[in-house]
Amino acid sequence: MDRVTIVCFLASYAAALVLELLYQIRPLPVLRWLALAFGAAGLAAQTIFLAVQRPPLIWQYGWMLFLAWILAIFYLVGSVHHRRLSWGLFVLPLVLGLVGLGAAFGRPADSAYLPSEKVLSLPAAWGILHGWLLLLAAVGLCIGFLASLMYLVQAHRLRAKTLPGHGLRLWSLERIEAMNRRAIVLAFPLLTAGMLVGLILMFQEHLSGWTDPRVLASIVLWLTFALLLYLRFGYHLRGRPVALLTILTFVLLVGCIALPHWGQGGGR
Repeated sequence: MDRVTIVCFLASYAAALVLELLYQIRPLPVLRWLALAFGAAGLAAQTIFLAVQRPPLIWQYGWMLFLAWILAIFYLVGSVHHRRLSWGLFVLPLVLGLVGLGAAFGRPADSAYLPSEKVLSLPAAWGILHGWLLLLAAVGLCIGFLASLMYLVQAHRLRAKTLPGHGLRLWSLERIEAMNRRAIVLAFPLLTAGMLVGLILMFQEHLSGWTDPRVLASIVLWLTFALLLYLRFGYHLRGRPVALLTILTFVLLVGCIALPHWGQGGGR
């Protein structure tokens, strides 16, 4: 049943994306409202799925689905608040990609199941805090990634001297850049705090330590993120280089999430 449910909200998000594309070709209000309706239906189905299944964030399966769920909310709120922007064309493909990755990893076997409150013997609040700090940092980095894509597309449109009112409707480069800046500035402290909590848990619980693939990937991710912020604020780097480095950091994030924790019970 869980796979059928994933297909349900995956299909709803896909239908919303198709309607958003049709709206770009022929901007009829009914297409936009239908897209929002399918997006809302997908979000409702995914919310019920997560509430029933409650996949722990230690699984790639849980990570991808929770992250997609938050971004689906971001899509709906943004589409209602910024009705004139081509919002869904950027957010929905990311939502679909994350849900697709979650479905590809699949739910681990029952023998590998570790309820979230029993993953660590420390108070459950520490494990929950660790997971949600990292998840919120991932959301911020996803928003920075989306802003970077918007920046590159808008910069290309300006170089091509696209006429106003034609093609994608996006913010100015300055506003998109400000969106990226706010996202990465908020995400980095959350990532740092989440990793510090993870270190405390690792030392207290004698987990697999520095050889754990996700731990090593997290260190690489943190160093790349720190370099991004250093270049952005230390050297006042702006524009296309910052956008490309943000995209690289996002790719590292996805790679980090996709890696298993050793001792996770099968790694998935």
